[in-house]
Amino acid sequence: MKVRATDVHKAYGDVTALDGLSLSIPSGSTFGVLGTNGAGKSTLFRLLVGHDRPDAGTIAVGGTDVTAASRRIRERVGYLPEHVGFPTSLTGREVLSFHATVRGLPDDGRIARAIDRVGLEPAAADRAVGGYSNGMQRRLGLASVLLAEPAVLILDEPTAGLDPRGVDEFHRIIERINDETDATVVFCSHALAEVERLCDRVAILHEGEVRASGPVSEVVAAIDAGDRTDRSDLRAAFCDVVEGVDGESGRAAETAEVSP
Repeated sequence: MKVRATDVHKAYGDVTALDGLSLSIPSGSTFGVLGTNGAGKSTLFRLLVGHDRPDAGTIAVGGTDVTAASRRIRERVGYLPEHVGFPTSLTGREVLSFHATVRGLPDDGRIARAIDRVGLEPAAADRAVGGYSNGMQRRLGLASVLLAEPAVLILDEPTAGLDPRGVDEFHRIIERINDETDATVVFCSHALAEVERLCDRVAILHEGEVRASGPVSEVVAAIDAGDRTDRSDLRAAFCDVVEGVDGESGRAAETAEVSP
């Protein structure tokens, strides 16, 4: 399902979060959204899932304006925030059953499918969530999002706080979702190697605007000035975009925000 943002503006008081942002995410793509803190990523995600409204401009999912049909859009868009939490006394399976009931989803085996898709062992699914590791809670959160079999899957820093093994396992889950479904996957991450591994397209946000967007290889090629021989990758492209706007402050952004 295609996602399109057109000339979107959003401000909170005197702070401009999005300043004429336009973005097109092709149906079925795996799309990475990059940017330093305050670039507008979280605001964009809130607008995409209908949790907030733009001051101006439009956001459409599958050709439907999110603002005009937020409830229907929420049924098609799954959102996994950076921080998830569940009642610690419930088992993982009970958590999923609760989510399915609240959403009015049919009892057609989708809970078992979601558990299997995220690689949560059946025995673990029947244990209390209070004993789950961070990685297991992330899997459970993703399973809860997948229950509705969304056409668009939005992931906000999905591997933040995971150890290297947990990161690799989560990557494999995303790759499996890509192989087994037609969902459009959109996620933001500060780990550029993660975006390069998983995404076929990327957008770099800065100060509420899209500074570069397209296939990962084309974004790198377009920004590469040709005189850099030590680095010609997404990390370098990201830093060049930020430095092109902020000058020397871009180096601070590279150090603070772009960590592998």
